[in-house]
Amino acid sequence: MTQAWWLNPCKPIDSHAVEQAEARQQQLTKPAGSLGRLESVAVQLAGLQGQLKPTLDQVWIGIFAGDHGVVAEGVSAYPQEVTGQMLHNFVSGGAAISVLARQLGAALEVVDLGTVNPGLDLKGVRHLNIGPGTANFAVTAAMTAAQGALALQAGRDSVHRAIAGGAQLFIGGEMGIGNTTAASALACALLDCPVVQMTGPGTGLNAAGVSHKAQVIERALALHSAQRGDPLQTLYNLGGFEIAALVGAYLACAQEGVAVLVDGFICSVGALVAVRLNPACRQWLLFGHCGAEPGHRHVLETLDAEPLLALGLRLGEGSGAALAVPLLRLACDLHGQMATFAEAAVADRPA
Repeated sequence: MTQAWWLNPCKPIDSHAVEQAEARQQQLTKPAGSLGRLESVAVQLAGLQGQLKPTLDQVWIGIFAGDHGVVAEGVSAYPQEVTGQMLHNFVSGGAAISVLARQLGAALEVVDLGTVNPGLDLKGVRHLNIGPGTANFAVTAAMTAAQGALALQAGRDSVHRAIAGGAQLFIGGEMGIGNTTAASALACALLDCPVVQMTGPGTGLNAAGVSHKAQVIERALALHSAQRGDPLQTLYNLGGFEIAALVGAYLACAQEGVAVLVDGFICSVGALVAVRLNPACRQWLLFGHCGAEPGHRHVLETLDAEPLLALGLRLGEGSGAALAVPLLRLACDLHGQMATFAEAAVADRPA
């Protein structure tokens, strides 16, 4: 494993392809700018793919799963064994992301970084067993530096498999009971914002549950306050194995030149960590949707991200990003297949 590989340079955007795509948009049979975001995202994808007419035929969805020791503090409405049970649901085809992957013709990979049931052996799941979930970060660091490095590398490895499979777009998803608590704590530490602003119901906590969750996060932030200026150590102190894997995946995509479509709150916090570690990765990130968790909008604003959808989603799994794929594909089709004024013999506006 290369030392601090996540600091390696990110691939530059192809500015010539951007210029060509922008020029093409001006020549298509429509008023300039009339397709709004569909135009700008097609131009962005042209720059990321290095070609005038981008395509998104090959989509890779990597689901990262891990349990969280902070669940011992009573921060989730669901028991911890649900993480392992959902792994089975993913590979047996019954989960929302499984349905979406089938409909999109996307590759779906499921990576178990470490659950409370280390004896899990599910066909179709990559079991890495970094640990039996993270430690309770209200008491100690969530993971060791060695565990964190393994989780980052797991995300990178998934990207390398995606590239070998011809992926043109990478979507990271997550599963882990308690991970909205970890994401909220991470966001608070990195953004230095009030805990109440970042803490929501997650899987369905009531008002009292959300208040308790915020108190747990406050304790954790106080415990780890001395290292809040270090984004990597903050990830290790407050994050989850699956969040670290998302960070590694996003950074590897930027370094290898693969466009990323970021999912909801937890994935966006992973993107925030990635950008803090290696700011140049930001230009490789597109954002699928703005979810229902209260902290998500603030994280998106911090990243200067304009999500494609706003449907009140809070499922996770990569589902919101997957729902945005048809929109991106249609943007590419419009950009690549519409006729120009010259081709259609339609009069353009006067110069």
